[in-house]
Amino acid sequence: MPRTEKSFRGRRLRGLYALVMTQADANLRSALAWIDSQHGAMADRVARWCRINSGTANQEGVEHVAAAVLPVLKALTDDVTRVPLPAYETVDDAGRLTQHPVAPAIVARKRPDAPVQALLVIHLDTVYGPEHPFQDVATSDDQQTMHGPGVADAKGGLAVMLTALECLERAEPQHRDRVGWTVLLNPDEEIGSPASMSLLHEEARKAHVGMVYEPALPNGDVIAARKGSGNYTVTLHGRSAHAGREFFKGRNAVTAAAELALQLAALTDETTGTTVNVAKIAGGGANNVVPDLAVLRCNARVADPAAREKLEAAIALAVGTLNAREGFAAELHGTFNNPPKPRTPGLNHLLDQLADAGHVAGVTFGTQDSGGVCDGNKLAATGLPTIDTLGPVGGHIHSPDETLNLDSLVPRAKLSAALLLGYANGRHEPPPRDS
Repeated sequence: MPRTEKSFRGRRLRGLYALVMTQADANLRSALAWIDSQHGAMADRVARWCRINSGTANQEGVEHVAAAVLPVLKALTDDVTRVPLPAYETVDDAGRLTQHPVAPAIVARKRPDAPVQALLVIHLDTVYGPEHPFQDVATSDDQQTMHGPGVADAKGGLAVMLTALECLERAEPQHRDRVGWTVLLNPDEEIGSPASMSLLHEEARKAHVGMVYEPALPNGDVIAARKGSGNYTVTLHGRSAHAGREFFKGRNAVTAAAELALQLAALTDETTGTTVNVAKIAGGGANNVVPDLAVLRCNARVADPAAREKLEAAIALAVGTLNAREGFAAELHGTFNNPPKPRTPGLNHLLDQLADAGHVAGVTFGTQDSGGVCDGNKLAATGLPTIDTLGPVGGHIHSPDETLNLDSLVPRAKLSAALLLGYANGRHEPPPRDS
């Protein structure tokens, strides 16, 4: 074939491909247009849900939020269940193991036998309990900002998620039936999801793509890689004695805890991003008594699995060395409940697909890495490619200044709906799972 004919044929094929893609884009945008009418309904949902206090320990409040959300889910699928969760264990300041019950999780499913399965996750709990003064929800005079507990983290994300699913389910069967979905709403994310961790792992192993509705960054970017985070408690037992008569017979647990704190803090390495934050030491009593008990608490963060392994070994060695000292006994509790979430081939593939969804939905965003953690770490630890900041744009989360950009609700719902519809109509295949 002459070269000029080859070039002409290539241009013609590219032109036909562009025409097909343009028509496909137009069809998707038509399906997404319904979301434009949902701005008021989404804002109303967020306000109503945020007026219900759902601090993690406030089980009644979490149950109340669940009851408010259940009708929305049941309008989407008949398969909605409440999943009881085990109590989680902590060490109190007296060194005692204590059990804490939590409210049940919610799991809803649609088309569980479809060839592409999406797992959509967000939490029902918030940071502040009913005793905290931050309870009110207010909207700015220009109707662009909402202020209140959980407006961005994460009841705004819950509204975005459900609206995206409503959009998907409005599509013609041939445009939706290729994708099935599972929604998991847990009650304990704000304390690290200790009770729901196993359920998160279980559902993640069944899915092809993970979608978590934590708030986007203030400029609209999504988070790609995250550090891993572990919370540790060390209970130290020494030997009490009179501080005057028999000081040297005592074994000072508070002093030992302070020494251990300095050793752990010294494991921080700015070059690798490893940090150990000693958060609290509890113990001691009267000035004339050598204290025989102290409880040390710390948080550790690492950038990758190798750094986690190195740090875990160093923490165990420091505690073991103290435990070997005469008159002392040290017990280490805790683990990396949020493993590192690095940029992987599967995640990069998913980010490319989300960028394409953004092109269709008219949403632009960048990516950033973060030292923060969320349930996305847990999903990714099973090998599931996961984007975990699909919620709306907000700011000052975990503070009484928390805000939600109301104008971000519709675009973020469109972004998720475009991604789901892309899987449903065959525009994209799910990304490969990571090993």
